[in-house]
Amino acid sequence: MMDSDGSGGQRVEKSLSYTIHAVSSYAQSYHPNRILEDNPNDPSSRWCSESAVPPQFLTLKLKRTAIVTEILFGKHRKSHVCNVKRVKVFGGMSEESMIELMDDILTNDSTAESFPLKHRIHNNDFPCRYVKIQPLQGWSWPTKEGRNRNGTHYNFTLWYVELRGIDDCTLVKDCLQWLTEYRQREAIRLCLKHLRQKNCSEAFESLQKRTRIQLEDRLLTRLHELLVIEGAFDPCERLLEEACDRRLFDTYIRRQDYRPIWKQLMPAPGPSGRPGRQPGMRGGHQMCIDPYGQVIYLFGGWDGSQDLADLWSYSITEREWTCISVNTGLEGGPTARSCHKMCLDPIRKRIYTLGRYLDSSIRSVDNLKVPT
Repeated sequence: MMDSDGSGGQRVEKSLSYTIHAVSSYAQSYHPNRILEDNPNDPSSRWCSESAVPPQFLTLKLKRTAIVTEILFGKHRKSHVCNVKRVKVFGGMSEESMIELMDDILTNDSTAESFPLKHRIHNNDFPCRYVKIQPLQGWSWPTKEGRNRNGTHYNFTLWYVELRGIDDCTLVKDCLQWLTEYRQREAIRLCLKHLRQKNCSEAFESLQKRTRIQLEDRLLTRLHELLVIEGAFDPCERLLEEACDRRLFDTYIRRQDYRPIWKQLMPAPGPSGRPGRQPGMRGGHQMCIDPYGQVIYLFGGWDGSQDLADLWSYSITEREWTCISVNTGLEGGPTARSCHKMCLDPIRKRIYTLGRYLDSSIRSVDNLKVPT
């Protein structure tokens, strides 16, 4: 891919040259240098760790600092018990300071796989000089101990690794300068955070004034003043409501997984302290809910000896059952039934009932015939 950049450089993605910088371990016949060559027909053209116990890793050093955008894993022409299943990739300008670029699953087949790597922070590209590949799980691992069902260890294997990215000197230089400034800003922000936590207000204000770096959004600063310094809870709540009205929490909420919280609905006791009137035990009944009125409706069912035709409502707010009809069939409604369907139209305020269960002994074949 080629694209021009405002700095005058060319965004040309290409294969990046690298050397093996460090390795956790390797079997004698499977030196890590073998991953530099793509030989899918050679079963010995691979790196194989000497141990299956994590952490195992390969650290690659790029010949030129580059923006690494993609990694390709080549494979043997056949699936292999030592193939890596889950792998993480880290990158950075030094071995001691790396960030996670990828965490993904490889398939156990003969097809090479490419994965995009994280290469942007706050919409800015960042360069890497070192790339660390860390296998976490193999395809022969059904257990956490790294053994297959026969109790045999299978070590990690990588066959071929190719890194792709941009190593244009002008672009990389600009990105490196931005990364250096970004790190300096983050370091100062960490100092500001520490000073404020320790209540060193004078040092905090002095550092912030000298560097002109804001610790956080002004709304968060105001929240800290109200909650921590002034202890003003009511204004604090109003500030959070304002943030909610501005939809500042939407991004966070969208990332959250929904988790059900169950709570048993218990009817309120009657005047005598005993449970009030409520439906009897049954099965095959149907229920629907009015989400606006907070009312649950129950109709019909089988009590073990006969079908029922009673209609009940349950007020969620009042925690109270009300019998609307003892027998809807006597009032022009549906007759007694079970295993039917029921739905509620909250707009028109109507309940619809569909179908019923009929025993095979009373089913009529004529009713099942399609008219011609």
